[in-house]
Amino acid sequence: MKTDIEIAQEVTLKPITEIVAPFGINFDDIELYGKYKAKLTAEKIKALENQSPGKLILVTAINPTPAGEGKSTITIGLADALSKIGKKTMIALREPSLGPVMGVKGGAAGGGYAQVLPMEDINLHFTGDMHAITTAHNALSALIDNHLHQGNEIGIDPRRIIWKRVVDLNDRALRQVTVGLGGPLNGVPREDGFDITVASEIMAILCLATDLNNLKERLADIVIGYRYDKTPVYVRDLKVEGALTLILKDALKPNLVQTIYGTPAFVHGGPFANIAHGCNSVLATTTALRLADYTVTEAGFGADLGAEKFLDIKTPNLPKSPDAIVVVATIRALKMNSGVAKDALSTENVSAVETGFANLARHVENMRKYGIPVVVAINEFVTDTPAEIATLKKLCAHIQVPVALASVWANGAEGGVELAKAVVSTIANQAPNYTRLYDDQDSIEEKISKVAREIYRADKVIFEKKAKNQIAQIVQNGWDKLPICMAKTQYSFSDDPSLLGAPTDFDITIRELVPKLGAGFIVALTGDVMTMPGLPKAPAALKMDVDVNGQALGLF
Repeated sequence: MKTDIEIAQEVTLKPITEIVAPFGINFDDIELYGKYKAKLTAEKIKALENQSPGKLILVTAINPTPAGEGKSTITIGLADALSKIGKKTMIALREPSLGPVMGVKGGAAGGGYAQVLPMEDINLHFTGDMHAITTAHNALSALIDNHLHQGNEIGIDPRRIIWKRVVDLNDRALRQVTVGLGGPLNGVPREDGFDITVASEIMAILCLATDLNNLKERLADIVIGYRYDKTPVYVRDLKVEGALTLILKDALKPNLVQTIYGTPAFVHGGPFANIAHGCNSVLATTTALRLADYTVTEAGFGADLGAEKFLDIKTPNLPKSPDAIVVVATIRALKMNSGVAKDALSTENVSAVETGFANLARHVENMRKYGIPVVVAINEFVTDTPAEIATLKKLCAHIQVPVALASVWANGAEGGVELAKAVVSTIANQAPNYTRLYDDQDSIEEKISKVAREIYRADKVIFEKKAKNQIAQIVQNGWDKLPICMAKTQYSFSDDPSLLGAPTDFDITIRELVPKLGAGFIVALTGDVMTMPGLPKAPAALKMDVDVNGQALGLF
């Protein structure tokens, strides 16, 4: 069986200019990064502002497991299948982070015969967006410490600086550090730490900004800490938002690449879904909507995290809401959600499929609460048996949700035709009636409680003392009308990653709230979710290499 990279390296890519030409994108509309990658110019994006949007398909999934769900693979394969059946289609995806790429999760370029290419570039340095975000974030850190060193004119309390540094790698040793050591010439000593770049507020801002001016306004609104009198300090108080925008001016432009089948894809921005809002950029999705008849996009992790945030945080910033939601499941993952061990997933187990279906059913029910039609995609594995597939289809019929098999990993566009037809039929026959889960005017406690009860199915929400104090401060500062971005384990509906399936009789504990004024939401932290992951005992990096010709090896 060929690896993803072996499949990708056998493909003869077309120049990106040929891929995008049928969509009205000309040579002057793009900035080339070699033959096969490009950025769309701001001028072209602006010229499309009055174009009516096409149909939007949101791909999400059940709670992730080590068995794999293949959400990005289905997103790409579905778009290719739509192209195959004659629909003018584009894709909008997130960029991979080097942390997961070199750690354990892998990249975000799809798999098998449903990939975006060149996958080596996309999974590594791509067009430099991640590095630009890292640089802008750390430039702000340097400017904060320089302000302290040069006299601290605006009275920042070094003990209350909440702006950490970032690096685009999993590096647990940097979670907590001390900076400014070595005497007066080296700055003011204080505690600091590192997050992974995709957890940076600047990443979230880039993905929600609509143009350079909006980007600058959002950067100016970032809260970096508090003064001795506990009043907030913003980036605009340091007068550095212009410099940060300058660093990010090219990173704001969406990236264009292609699939194996030749479908154009925007791959832009990459906030994590368990600690941020988990969606590609508003600019990429909006532009695809105005260029194509069908846009297929995805939201990170399970529907309880990524899709909820797409619908409650991102959708209000788009020209339209989704026309359909595709919930991806695998029989392997459903069996694991029922308690089957990973090494036993290849053995037929119909009863485990029936038990694990509770997880899928809950996600389907949750998505329907937003008033949007749902389709289930079964990402097919060779170990799936006819009895297991028949059981899953019967269970889907019982809850009256359309279901389709998809073998896009093995068969590319052809393997997604059944799913594509099901999605097109659903969109044609069921009009969406989008409604958000909560109103921005709700209190912070009400917004969190609605997500916890309606999506997670928690009995109640417990606010720890620190969280209660922070809510009072947020209300005092007038920030309480912002949406909530829940930071929770991706592996369970609860805040306990060991509770698989569809758990009940549990509470959600909110331990901390972090204002992200630039991004425009309040992060609510639950459980032990970390903003700097660590590497596993045997990281994927151990299998990676490069040959004498510069060709990547071992990259999935």
